[in-house]
Amino acid sequence: MKKLIFATNNPHKIEEVRSVLGDAFELVTLQEAGIHTDIPEPFDTLEENALQKSMTIHKMSGQNCFSEDTGLETDALHGEPGVRSARYAGDAAAPEANMQKLLARLGTSQNRKARFRTVISLILEGKEYSFTGICEGSIALEASGSKGFGYDPIFIPDGAGLTFAEMDRHEKNRFSHRKKAIDKLIEFLMEKV
Repeated sequence: MKKLIFATNNPHKIEEVRSVLGDAFELVTLQEAGIHTDIPEPFDTLEENALQKSMTIHKMSGQNCFSEDTGLETDALHGEPGVRSARYAGDAAAPEANMQKLLARLGTSQNRKARFRTVISLILEGKEYSFTGICEGSIALEASGSKGFGYDPIFIPDGAGLTFAEMDRHEKNRFSHRKKAIDKLIEFLMEKV
């Protein structure tokens, strides 16, 4: 079984990715790999941040690994919060503060169009590969639901009548940007193995 280090300390992302990967690959967390570091995300694009994380872990471990960076992009706010999604209300802000800032910035705007975009950077045998997953949707007027994490309580994917936070994992995976990117990663890895 192919072993991959997932370069994140976010337990929600680990759980979500494990649910998509299934038994196809052995997913090793940073903690399980004995790596106890937070990797900065200093760049202006998801692609650069994802690459920074995967390259850092590859240099530290010498192992095949992947990382991801995800942003929520709104049309009315010209792509905000985008690459700063996790730090939208400040570097140490809680997810609730980020959500409330976004809702306040959108106000009563009729244009609620948004998308989640995930970029995965894979380092396999020393080479880097990139995969993108996008979920189009809209921003709700108020938060609803208690499942998921981050902006899930205010994001309604196109074709669904519920926010991500109102869906169970199986239902969320039908729409998920992260699942779409992981599916591309798995398809690529299956061809390589």
